[in-house]
Amino acid sequence: MIQLDNVAIHAGDFSLSGISMHVPCGHYAVLMGRTGRGKTTILESICGLRKVSSGRISIDGVDVTTWLPGDRQIGYVPQDLALFPTLTVAQHLAFALRLRKRPQIEIDNRIAELAEVLGIEALLGRKVDALSGGESQRVALGRAISFRPAVLLLDEPLSALDESTRAEMHALLKRVKETTGVTTLHVTHSNEEAEVLADQRFELHEGVLREV
Repeated sequence: MIQLDNVAIHAGDFSLSGISMHVPCGHYAVLMGRTGRGKTTILESICGLRKVSSGRISIDGVDVTTWLPGDRQIGYVPQDLALFPTLTVAQHLAFALRLRKRPQIEIDNRIAELAEVLGIEALLGRKVDALSGGESQRVALGRAISFRPAVLLLDEPLSALDESTRAEMHALLKRVKETTGVTTLHVTHSNEEAEVLADQRFELHEGVLREV
């Protein structure tokens, strides 16, 4: 569950205030709005990359407003994916689990499970600079859900893909939703993505966030 209560964010000349949102456990919510209006800022605030000036952010009923990003149990796929060029696909899938010092057998089993769900079994030994756009998106998604987060945040994950690859990713995101049940907030400009994926739709317009 994602809960924002009257959140205010100030960053230089840019600010948002009065931001409130409730996404129930297991729901897939889409956040829409024009470019440069603060959608990414909201995601960064939820995952702890940006401090809020006031208000409260809760994950599954726990106030995490002042928590460090690594303590919030949130998976995040930023617009640029933030993949590591020196790591293989398998190493990306293992990354968050190694940080959490999970046993090797658990890591190996999780890599195999994710590779099957994401359809990337044949790519595990490749470096990410040898991947297509759609393959890179799958790897970034796998890394974000590898440790079974409470919440998944996606920042325009499909915007750079061609039409056929976007359709494949729509199906994949639906499968991930069904298999993991992770509460998801997905930023997009695409009405098609909202229609295909969303249980809830929010719109940020002129600094005002509303559910539509």
